[in-house]
Amino acid sequence: MKNPGILTMIRAPFLSSIIAPVFAGTLVAFSITGYLNIAGFLLVTIIGIGLHAATNVYNDIYDTLQGTDKVNVHRNESSGGSGVLLDNPGLTGQMFFLARAGLVIAFAGTAILTFFIDPGLRPYLWTLFLLSAFFSKYYTAPPFKLAYRGLGEVSVWFAFGPMAVLIAAIGQGISFHPQVLMLMPATGLSTSSILLVGQMIDLEADRAGGKHGVASRKGPRFASLMYLAVQAAIIINVLFIALVYPGISWVFLLILIPYILIFPGAAAIVTRHHDQPGELKKGAKLTVLIHLAFSFLLLATLVVYILIN
Repeated sequence: MKNPGILTMIRAPFLSSIIAPVFAGTLVAFSITGYLNIAGFLLVTIIGIGLHAATNVYNDIYDTLQGTDKVNVHRNESSGGSGVLLDNPGLTGQMFFLARAGLVIAFAGTAILTFFIDPGLRPYLWTLFLLSAFFSKYYTAPPFKLAYRGLGEVSVWFAFGPMAVLIAAIGQGISFHPQVLMLMPATGLSTSSILLVGQMIDLEADRAGGKHGVASRKGPRFASLMYLAVQAAIIINVLFIALVYPGISWVFLLILIPYILIFPGAAAIVTRHHDQPGELKKGAKLTVLIHLAFSFLLLATLVVYILIN
């Protein structure tokens, strides 16, 4: 069997989950200051991609080593792991190298970015890097195994929401500005919605492997209701931004287009077939499509907002 490429091993298509909040945080900072720190933007992007790639690879490694992936008969390409080590067990060493390389690249980016930002922001930058690096490895790795202890959903939301948006803003020289704070919840919630559907599909394997996410602890019905709540929270977040954002803020309503066109179908599948992995895979694909459309429209809307204000 031909060995997979690096892009497959790091699950490159899912890097949109970090690119969206990093780009969005940068655009919001630019809309506030009117200045783009190009070096800060490029370095934060490198940091984010390095950390996310490391997270994806470590997740695959430890889910395989701890048996969760081995007993999973419902592998889901829309939200599950790559399955690289199941098909190519001899690549374990290379996978560890890729994960560590991602952390080293992120560390180097953080060290360089330190010299491009205000000294007062440096403690925030390094705190975010260290916390992100911790989440990256110990989301599934022992001894902490956050996803196995019921903390996976919180860490995913925090990493792809508040932390990613804030580090992007820091790269542009600002921190806890009200407009930055308003943007923080939605991107992490969007990524969390993918995680929740994946948990419902992987329920049997997660329980067998001791991975205690919401679906494993509370059951798929509860997880489907939480999925609806998470998506509703994204809609509320967007409506809040459209209501209170300074200037011509109605443009933010465009972000809700996928929730008008795609979400009703995804919600119907997830709620009606919450205990049927085969049917849920259709809902997972629609959820990823919602996430991608939401991410694109968020960035496009911020660009339009900047141009008309």
